[in-house]
Amino acid sequence: MQPTRFRIALPGMGDWSLSAAVAGILASTMGYAGPLVILFQVADAAGLNDAVLISWIWGMSIASGLLCGWFSLRYKMPVLFAWNAPGSALLVTLVPGMPWGDVIGAYLMSGAMLLILGLSGGFEKLIKRLPLSLAAALLAGILVNFSLALFSKMTGAPLLGLVMFGAYIVLRQVLPRYAIMLTVVAGVAVLMATEGLSFAAVDWQLSVPQLYSPSFSLSALFSVSVPLVLVALSGQFITGIAICTGSDAHPNPTKRYFGPFVAMFWYAMFGLFSAALVSVIQAFPAAFIAMVAGIALLGALEGSLAAALSQAKEREAALCTFLITASDLSLLGLSSAFWALIIGGAIFALQQRLAK
Repeated sequence: MQPTRFRIALPGMGDWSLSAAVAGILASTMGYAGPLVILFQVADAAGLNDAVLISWIWGMSIASGLLCGWFSLRYKMPVLFAWNAPGSALLVTLVPGMPWGDVIGAYLMSGAMLLILGLSGGFEKLIKRLPLSLAAALLAGILVNFSLALFSKMTGAPLLGLVMFGAYIVLRQVLPRYAIMLTVVAGVAVLMATEGLSFAAVDWQLSVPQLYSPSFSLSALFSVSVPLVLVALSGQFITGIAICTGSDAHPNPTKRYFGPFVAMFWYAMFGLFSAALVSVIQAFPAAFIAMVAGIALLGALEGSLAAALSQAKEREAALCTFLITASDLSLLGLSSAFWALIIGGAIFALQQRLAK
């Protein structure tokens, strides 16, 4: 019996398309236009230095790029990989006080759990058994503080906040796919006109990542890994997929894989110059960073709240899950996300039993 060989082939000349290339660039750029700033808030909350942040961005960019390129070429389908922005938001409340090695280990454990779910076919079984309202409520509880910061920061920068929020609301109606990216552009324009921005300190040399060893703990497993898995299962990845798989990318569906192939190089560029990217973002005021993060997560928060409260019989459990997650409750060294799932799940199970 011959072993299975995985072969990939570069796109033929007939598959090259400017529209597909632009779609790939836009889809990958949107991952940096908003969600990337969440990592800066994680780093700030946890006291991480620039070396950790640069290595983090390098790793996720290079990994996403290689996966985009390999799978798209292998299957001739528009397969787009990106990091989980709501998952990154979860870390803002969990990382402070937790060893960095435990955070890395928690990510590895959550990745292993998702891989097992996918390969075993358990994904569909879990979705059928898991009340999605609770997963959505968990996600909403994680995101709500980011969106609240969008408005609290307007106190110190009202013009910037009003322009960005107004631009987002309008763009969501007319250009929903590009709303976040264009809102960031509007915010940058306001800053350039009112305060000015200096990028003289940007380091354009190639980034050299540092390696960090993972460590594993039960606390990190329950507080970070399990919530990360649930957040990933209820994640928001529609926009990037829509851009690369829509007719705007290429009228012929069999040619649309070229978009994520181009995204591979775009991701690689961001990764190789992650030090410059960090320097550029640090040149912006903290209020702008918080506003971008809040706006970038508004759509995910809206969808999560709608899903959490969509089933009348599950609303009480979902509401408790949402409130506990947002409260930053910490007991026995375990995070509010863990206790939200335990208490919300118990309320849901009790209601289901009493209803029979």
